[in-house]
Amino acid sequence: MLVAAAVCPCPPLLVPEVASGAAPELDALREACGEAVAELLAAGPELLVLVGGGPQAEVWTEGGVGSFHRFGVNRAVRLPSGGVDGPELTPALTVGAWLLERAGTELPTHACAVPADAPAERMLGLGAGLAALADRVGLLVLGDGSACRTLKAPGYLDERAAGYDAEAARALGAADTEALAALDPQLASELLVAGRAPWQVLAGAARGRGLGGRLRYDEAPYGVGYFVASWS
Repeated sequence: MLVAAAVCPCPPLLVPEVASGAAPELDALREACGEAVAELLAAGPELLVLVGGGPQAEVWTEGGVGSFHRFGVNRAVRLPSGGVDGPELTPALTVGAWLLERAGTELPTHACAVPADAPAERMLGLGAGLAALADRVGLLVLGDGSACRTLKAPGYLDERAAGYDAEAARALGAADTEALAALDPQLASELLVAGRAPWQVLAGAARGRGLGGRLRYDEAPYGVGYFVASWS
């Protein structure tokens, strides 16, 4: 069953080597992510599962490797699963693997990529299945809010984005599984919300568990909504 979860955004700039001179701009976000991962590990899970976006549904159960080479940084990370490289991780899951490496955990870790257009009901069912993988499961959920928060945002400004992100942040901070389950996939697509499907996996895993939530970070420094939350 699910015992705890950490929700983090997954911009590559979270990695200082990628951000380079701009790294200090995300120090507060980096700190919040580190605290959320630490609380996740402190809950004593026996299995960790990373959930993040990808071009297609894919799972990693025997290791996986990701890199930041596409950003000009000679840096690779691996899932802490027995030293096996496995298939290449998606960019979102690569950031998650970096967060776990930074935390120094050696817990068995699986990973699951979900496409942005995945139906909500399928994500809820997937979450329930992931929660049943072990007696004590911890989720690290990777996903950003809308990329349409400002004129300079990747998706330009959409007046609906702030309201969407406000509701998502509220639901993540309150561990409101039903509100997350109700997030509209079509609107999420229009607002370039990368986290909708992963958040709904979390909702499916946490349903009926009575977990509490805490919102650690809610900002849009580059016109993209970044949220950090802890569930336990």
